[in-house]
Amino acid sequence: MQIAKVKVEKFRGIESGIVTLSGHSVFLGDNNVGKSTLLETIDLVLGPERLSRRPVIDEHDFHAGRYLDEEGDPVLIRIEVIVSDLSAEQQRHFRDHIEWWSATEKTLLVGPPPEGTDASDVSAALRVFFEGRYDKEEDDFTGNTFFATPVLAEGTHPTFKTTDKRKCGFLYLRTLRTGARALSLERGSLLDVILRLQDKRVTMWEDLLNELRKLPVADKPELGIAPLLKDVQDAVRRFVPSDWAEEPHMRVSDLTREALRKDLTVFMGTGAKRPDGSTYCAPYHHQGTGTINTLVLALLSIIAGLKQNVIFAMEEPEIALPPHTQKRIVNSVRETSAQALFTSHSPYVLEEFAPSEMHVLRRDGGKLSAMLATYPPAVKPKAYKAEFRARFCEALLARYVLVVEGRTEFDAIPAAARRLNDLNPTEYKTLEALGVAVIDAQTDAQVAPLGKFFRDLGKTVFAVFDKQEPAASAAIKAAVHHSFESAEKGFENVVLHHTAEAALRRYALSLVAENAWPNHLIAKTPNAAQTVEQIRDALRQFFGWAKGSGDAGDLLGCCTEAEMPQYVRDTLRVIHITVEPPPLPPVPSAAAAPFDDEEL
Repeated sequence: MQIAKVKVEKFRGIESGIVTLSGHSVFLGDNNVGKSTLLETIDLVLGPERLSRRPVIDEHDFHAGRYLDEEGDPVLIRIEVIVSDLSAEQQRHFRDHIEWWSATEKTLLVGPPPEGTDASDVSAALRVFFEGRYDKEEDDFTGNTFFATPVLAEGTHPTFKTTDKRKCGFLYLRTLRTGARALSLERGSLLDVILRLQDKRVTMWEDLLNELRKLPVADKPELGIAPLLKDVQDAVRRFVPSDWAEEPHMRVSDLTREALRKDLTVFMGTGAKRPDGSTYCAPYHHQGTGTINTLVLALLSIIAGLKQNVIFAMEEPEIALPPHTQKRIVNSVRETSAQALFTSHSPYVLEEFAPSEMHVLRRDGGKLSAMLATYPPAVKPKAYKAEFRARFCEALLARYVLVVEGRTEFDAIPAAARRLNDLNPTEYKTLEALGVAVIDAQTDAQVAPLGKFFRDLGKTVFAVFDKQEPAASAAIKAAVHHSFESAEKGFENVVLHHTAEAALRRYALSLVAENAWPNHLIAKTPNAAQTVEQIRDALRQFFGWAKGSGDAGDLLGCCTEAEMPQYVRDTLRVIHITVEPPPLPPVPSAAAAPFDDEEL
């Protein structure tokens, strides 16, 4: 069983949107693009407990807060979900509502596949939907879920009940913050999820409520609470009938199931011993971070192992967890569930997914769309896993991407940005602070394809590259938003020819002083008596030998602002003002008109 398609209309930040899924998926995109909203829409349709909230929806759940149109008629929230690959048990349960989904065509068929045909890509499916609106007569918001088929008399649809939803096995774990509610009995907590999966009703409520009602609280006269409450009762009876404010007393809570769900929590031994030899226990959320993280991982493994035919939706599994734990949680859920859906801002989480499982969400004017990441152009799967994956995942999570031609630029440009930020923080920021991910294209021929790839994913793309032939230069400029073509062939030449002589000498002599000059270039060892051309020649050979070690970046990192190549400064300045445009100057106030003597 898997969610195959989600269609959303008029819900929160999404005016309309369609997302098609296949197997395990992770949703990426800018903040507020709609990642969590998408999971919320699925929960509204499939979540067994979601409709028990009151109200089910409110004003803020309607797109732009508009629950009435221009004519004053109610605006309709509609969310449709198609669940495919139904099990034999599910097909029996939903036999009157079955449709057929083509995984190849990504659409529902008009009818079942013909007998005797190869329909391996076709599976039994269930189409269900949620509708929510403002009820003028009741002055309240209503919402419910329905089967899309069959259509009953007068165009109505059969209700998709809680018992039906439990057959779908959808579980939504909202933003996971360790220690928050993991071992409480609040609805939606990990412990509550486990109990629901086991189809166990917590039967302790009635007995516990009766015991708590009998429990005396603050009844001792010396505490002064009971006499005070009696005084309150007497004061009230001066104004109202005698049966009002009867027997005021204290109890441990509201004595409702919901109150107890919030109050009850698991206590765990701390290892500390009391004078009587017993172990002191404290609420689990007072345990150390490592213990809590382990608890969360253990609970998730229990949940994942209870049912193979469960759909997990989990927001940001990385929160408050170290990278290796993030990976273990993601892989555990993937391995033991029919389908796992995640939102994430962690490259460590993304590394556990193939590009074809990464859905990059975009929202333009309220219209939500999703694009599969796929493999970057000219990057083979083996090379992707070995070299490119981490940088690629970081770029997918960034809003801005800088594609550079080679490894020298990959090291030097960020190093120059950090140096300029140190020297002049008003005019320059580090690429990290600007949220710009740097991608090494490894060759000038790949700058344009990679630039277009990331641009198509909705990123703002910059490109730094050597002097090109006119056709190649035009192709790169057409593929990216902002291009920076140098006047030199080779970034090392930019550094050597356009860095101030004083900085070149200072850096070259520091290599000698620190015994960093290689023995095989001993004949080229820099000294103070050499001309600037000799220094450049020595450093050119040094850079060629040390290529990939970040030495050009080290040189720029010891420059003053004035000593750094103008090309580098201009490039970083444009990136800065593009990402963070300077504030507009204030509009000058109109000058007062001069007095006219005749007006006096």
